[in-house]
Amino acid sequence: MSENSVSLGKFRCGRGEPLLFILGPCVIESQDSLLNTAEEIRKISDDLGINVVFKASFDKANRTSIDSFRGPGLEEGLRILQSVTDQIGFQTTTDIHLPEQAAPAAKVCQILQIPAFLARQTDLIQAAAEATRDNGGVINVKKPQFIAPEDIKHVVNKCRESGQENVLLTERGTTFGYGHLVNDMQAIPLMQSLGCPVVFDATHSVQRPGGKTTGGNRAMVPYLARAAVAAGADAVFMETHPDPEQSPSDGPNMIPLKDLRKILQQLIEIRVLVNGWGNL
Repeated sequence: MSENSVSLGKFRCGRGEPLLFILGPCVIESQDSLLNTAEEIRKISDDLGINVVFKASFDKANRTSIDSFRGPGLEEGLRILQSVTDQIGFQTTTDIHLPEQAAPAAKVCQILQIPAFLARQTDLIQAAAEATRDNGGVINVKKPQFIAPEDIKHVVNKCRESGQENVLLTERGTTFGYGHLVNDMQAIPLMQSLGCPVVFDATHSVQRPGGKTTGGNRAMVPYLARAAVAAGADAVFMETHPDPEQSPSDGPNMIPLKDLRKILQQLIEIRVLVNGWGNL
């Protein structure tokens, strides 16, 4: 299996490295609420000694309903994300939906995330790859729910042909019937074999798409996350919120902030075991 590792500022993500955690709320609701959440995550990360990139979306452009909450938009959203770096000290990530969003977002965020539904959009992939390359950042591509893990190689090739070698791939479930996702943990080593670290998206994997707001079952998040880390995932993506029931987006999927520490501790312990096993 190929060795895989990418640099993220002061730490690395990949085989044999500590787990990377990508944590934060689904969408930016306000600057105050985002900074408060980031500050709480900072306390947890400092206590546990873990590597964290803070996540929040400036625009939820891929919602089912036209009435769904979208967020503050590109300019204001990036300003708020920059305040997280300046005041809390976290590197950040956000998702982009249009090629023209890549350059300004890459100036603020260490990782640009490509949503699963958009991962076959060549112009978007190329723009994100070039912008992150030029700013010393990383592109994170979520594997579409409708393709096999090995077929993500075509997206990886687009990134590399655009001059970006620092590529993360995210597993977030595969469509099974209507409105249900399943996780095949074989996807993790299969995507790692492309030479990329693999992120497991624990909260979007429990989504139940459809309706004005997405449904889900957050009670399953710890089970899936533990299984993914045991399977060798290099990073875990989890959305968290102080009060998920009041969140305007993806509330049923998100982990309550008060429960985050315990879940992270479990995953850290599993990662230590996996790193001790070496390459099987």
